[in-house]
Amino acid sequence: MLDAVLKAVDPDLQWAHGPTTTRACGVTRRRAVMTVVSADRRQTFLDRAEAFWRKSDYRIKAVNKDEVFPAVYAVTEAGFGVSVSFRGKGQAFLEADSPCVKESKVAPPTAEPNGPSYEGVYPLPRPQVRSGFWSGSSN
Repeated sequence: MLDAVLKAVDPDLQWAHGPTTTRACGVTRRRAVMTVVSADRRQTFLDRAEAFWRKSDYRIKAVNKDEVFPAVYAVTEAGFGVSVSFRGKGQAFLEADSPCVKESKVAPPTAEPNGPSYEGVYPLPRPQVRSGFWSGSSN
C-alpha cells in the first residue's frame, strides 16, 4: 500500500524504510521521505496521496490542514489504516497499520528504497535530497 501511493505521487520522491513495529494485534510499516518537500509543496503532496486513495476506494477518515504538521488519514475496505503526515523539520512520513491479525513472525519489507537504505540507522536523517519540483516554491 505504501509503495503504491509513492508510485502514484509524481514527480518521484526519494524514500527510505522507517521502523516496522508490532502492536497488541497488528503491525505498522513506515516510509520516510528523504526528498525535501518545501512548505509551498506540502499540500500538493497530500492532495496527490489523497486523490490516489480516493481513486483506490479508500475512505478518507481525516484531513489535518495544520500549516506546520498537515496530514491525511485513510482506511481501506479491509481495515488497513494509511496516512501521510508532515512532522519535525517538514519531513513527510507514510504509515500503514494492519487490522488485528493472528500473531506470527513479521517479515522484513520486500520493497527496495529508491535511495540509501539507512539499514540499522535510527533515527533516520532529515530529508537532504533536493528536487526541482518538491523542494521549490509554488509561485
